[in-house]
Amino acid sequence: MKEKIGFIGIGAMGAGMASNLLAKGWPVTVVAHRKRDAVEQLKAHGALEVATARELAEVSDVIIFCVTGSEQVRQLVSGRDGIIAVGKPLLLIDCSTSNPAETIKLSEELAQVGITLVDAPLARTPKEAAEGTLDVMVGGAPDAVARARPILEAFSARIVPTGGVGTGHTMKLLNNFVSMGYSAIYSEALMLAAKAGLTPQVFDSVLRGSRMDCGFYQAFFEFVLNRNENAQRFAMVNALKDMSYLASFAQSVQAANPVGAAVRNSFAAAVASGRGESFVPALSDIVAGLNGVSLVPSQEPAK
Repeated sequence: MKEKIGFIGIGAMGAGMASNLLAKGWPVTVVAHRKRDAVEQLKAHGALEVATARELAEVSDVIIFCVTGSEQVRQLVSGRDGIIAVGKPLLLIDCSTSNPAETIKLSEELAQVGITLVDAPLARTPKEAAEGTLDVMVGGAPDAVARARPILEAFSARIVPTGGVGTGHTMKLLNNFVSMGYSAIYSEALMLAAKAGLTPQVFDSVLRGSRMDCGFYQAFFEFVLNRNENAQRFAMVNALKDMSYLASFAQSVQAANPVGAAVRNSFAAAVASGRGESFVPALSDIVAGLNGVSLVPSQEPAK
C-alpha cells in the first residue's frame, strides 16, 4: 500500500510534480494555494485539500515541500499550525532550494521529535515537472533516501544521491552557481559586443555549435534572439536568493569565492532595478541598458 503524500507548494514546479504523483497512484493531499486553477485541477484528479500544514501532517505519512527556501520551510514546520505540532513521525522531503546549513540544523531539531528530513532539490524546468522528467539531487540517511526514492521517481527521470542531509541542497547551490555564472558572463559579453558594434546574432553565430554551446546557452539565447520570455522560467529574485545562500555556505566553510560574489552582485543590481520577477535571461537587457546600449535592433537602451 502506497504511503499518503502531503504536498506544499502547488506553483509552477509543484503542480506538475503533484500531478505526476496522482497519475502514478499516490494518494495526495495539498495545502490551499493562491493558484486555484492548479489546485482545482489536482482535486479533479483525486487530490484532497486542507487549509494548514498541521492539518496536512495529520493525514500524511510523507510531506513534500516545493517552496522558495529555508525560511518558508521552517515557518511550515514550526508553530501551532506547523507540522511539528502534530507530534507524529513523518518523512519530510524538501524539494526547495534551501540553505544547506539551515537544512542540517532543522534536520537535527526534527530528529529529536521523530521526524526525518531528506533534501531533494530539483533541476530542470516546469516543462519537465509536468512531464515527470526532473533531475533530483537527494541527501539524507540511506534508509530515508530509500524510502523517498519511489516517491521521487514519480516525477523524475534521474535521481542522484549526494550523501548525508544537506548535501543535496549544497549540490543544488553549486549547480545554480554554474548556471547563474553563465548568465552573468553571457550578459556582460553581449554588452561588450554591443559596445563594439557586434550584434547578438553575430555573437551567437560564433558560439552556437562550438565547444561553448550547451542546452543552457540555447535556452538563454532563445530569449536574447527571439524574445521568448518563457524559454528559461527562473526569476532573478530567486537567482539572488540562491547566490546569497551560496555566499553563506562559502562563509561557513571559510572559503573565498570572489566569482560567486560577482555573480551575486549582477543579480542584486537587477533586483534593485525593479526587475526581480523577470526571468534570468532578461539580465542581458539590464546589463546592456546600464551601459547605454541595447541588444534589440532599433530600440533605445533597455531600462
